[in-house]
Amino acid sequence: MITVIGSINLDLIATVDRLPAPGETVLGDGFNTAPGGKGANQALAAVRAGAKVRMIGAVGGDAFAAEATALLAEGGVDLSAVSRSGRPTGVALILVGDDGENVIAVVPGANGTVDPGAVKAAGITSGEHVVLQHEVPLDTVAEALDAARSAGAISLLNTAPFRHDAAALLAKADYVIANETEFDLYAAALSLAGVDRLARMRAFAAQTGRTVVVTLGGEGVIAAASDAVLQVDALKITPVDTVGAGDTFCGYLAAGLSSGLPLAQALRRAAAAGSLACLKPGAQPAIPLATDVDRALATAG
Repeated sequence: MITVIGSINLDLIATVDRLPAPGETVLGDGFNTAPGGKGANQALAAVRAGAKVRMIGAVGGDAFAAEATALLAEGGVDLSAVSRSGRPTGVALILVGDDGENVIAVVPGANGTVDPGAVKAAGITSGEHVVLQHEVPLDTVAEALDAARSAGAISLLNTAPFRHDAAALLAKADYVIANETEFDLYAAALSLAGVDRLARMRAFAAQTGRTVVVTLGGEGVIAAASDAVLQVDALKITPVDTVGAGDTFCGYLAAGLSSGLPLAQALRRAAAAGSLACLKPGAQPAIPLATDVDRALATAG
């Protein structure tokens, strides 16, 4: 069982020729909406990878709520612990350039009401894999990390978005997942020793006994545990939209570990899934099915 505790949003997505500079206005050439939120994206990725998944989160009582949870419900994610809030459903305002790069502003809304009580009410049990991010209140993230440790569950913390006051939480997670920019910021916040990123990753793993995973976009992913360093390449693709790649990686990694895959194999599968998620626009609509990932890995050899 995978329990995802996190955000549920509706993404409002505009496509532009290029991303604007500060203060600049550019014309868009397309607009659509899609379910999103890092928590919901990761939950859908895990269920599409073949895992049994439940979601703990919140939506508003507005028209966005049904659309924001539609693909989760369709995919079979257990939504019984998703509450209704007096605040509006969270939204993400996304600009996507022709090169697939993006800029995002997130308005949390109902996600800000996911409190530690929701974690206690849902209960975390031994053997679960608990997936977290930083788009819900940090005291809720801390509660979930502590509850997972007490219960004998495995915790995976995706450190996005970067929040300086979250740095102390990283050592509580069994697996820390960050992109390269986020990790560099947390490394500075934690005063990790080392002349380069890999050295600082090794320092974190040695000090905490945890595993840190850093995604490198088209360059793949690197992981440092207390006893090993692993590196996995991404698939060679031409990206259309990178907005859901990191969340797809996290959900597939959790599913792989939950199914008993060794870390190296779970990383390879997650990296392939993250690459495939860049081939379609949107976050959740682009998350590949397990059969798509199997086919891509077989072709890659």
